[in-house]
Amino acid sequence: MDKRLKVCGMKVPSNIEMVADLQPDYIGFIFYKGSKRYVADLSAQFVKDLPSNIKRTGVFVNEELRTVVERVLEYGLHAVQLHGDEPASYARELKALIDIEVIKAFGIDDQFDFDQLDAYSNSVDYFLFDTKTPDHGGSGRVFNWDLLKKYSLDKPYFLSGGIDLESIDEINRIKDERFYAVDVNSKFELEPGLKDIDKLIDFKNMLSY
Repeated sequence: MDKRLKVCGMKVPSNIEMVADLQPDYIGFIFYKGSKRYVADLSAQFVKDLPSNIKRTGVFVNEELRTVVERVLEYGLHAVQLHGDEPASYARELKALIDIEVIKAFGIDDQFDFDQLDAYSNSVDYFLFDTKTPDHGGSGRVFNWDLLKKYSLDKPYFLSGGIDLESIDEINRIKDERFYAVDVNSKFELEPGLKDIDKLIDFKNMLSY
């Protein structure tokens, strides 16, 4: 099973270059001002100049469509991750405005209703399952992955939420053809937005591809 790797929450240029050298499949940039990993004054041209085989991904939370499109063009993004309460119609309209890969994130807890995903099945390319938090991710906490047994659609998904080196064995045991990518962030940081390269190397080497 060919799992992809997404490293999210990047904002320090020298650190981004080191992560890019590891050749993850996706690098995530957070455009939500409420996040400790907000891109702030990160150069758009710098992001555009990253290796083209790494999908530059913008993370947005309940942002105006026009602003999302502007950031996609400005930063040369390949993918957009919708991490708020965006309805399926928002994703459809975004795809009508611009040719972009769309990932819709959902915070998962014991009360999560997987039936709500049906409305999105023809509007997005991937789902992302994260731990439900009031801060839209970045909690460093893992949700109960057994809940994914309730997921019945064919749409591939990213797995996120508190993943660290100790998660690797359990990740490699997941035999689900829909399990498309692993999304890592806070557990691989020296501080918010600054990744521990050695830990990422270890994780990537242990991940079953």
